[in-house]
Amino acid sequence: MNQKLVITALGKDRPGIVNELSNTLLTHELNIEDSRMSVLGGEFAILLLVTGSKQAISHFIDKKQTAESALSMTLTVKTTETSAPAKNLIPYDVEVIAIDHPGIVHKLTSFFSGKQINIVDLETDRYAAPHTGTPMFALNMTIGIPAETSIASLRDDFLNMCDDLNLDAKISATG
Repeated sequence: MNQKLVITALGKDRPGIVNELSNTLLTHELNIEDSRMSVLGGEFAILLLVTGSKQAISHFIDKKQTAESALSMTLTVKTTETSAPAKNLIPYDVEVIAIDHPGIVHKLTSFFSGKQINIVDLETDRYAAPHTGTPMFALNMTIGIPAETSIASLRDDFLNMCDDLNLDAKISATG
């Protein structure tokens, strides 16, 4: 029976880093099931869910320091289990664009947390606006809304909050 391992890896970005990491995992007989990766500043960051036999997982954990040295990366590992499917949660996408300023992520996540809505995925980006160069902020997230929640009421509350904060936002059914 396969077990699951979550791995985070961080190191200086360079060509071939994903190839080296994936080869290391393959060598340890681990299969990448899910991943998220990005270059942040000059650093490469990756979050992986891998599976393998109990022996393969244990062996990789035991050899983690060797892998870190070979890859010139910092690795964090944690065994995990398959999560139970979310029952009665409806996936929705949230998009926000605004002039960048501190606190946007906190205010948005506080809104959903206060309504017991789970954030499933969140990605942010900062970029320069065309023509003016103004620092802009963009956020995309997927949330799980309990089926008993009034979507219309939630959407109204969310968009009103975003208007008050001068955030251009939309919330829509995933798909």
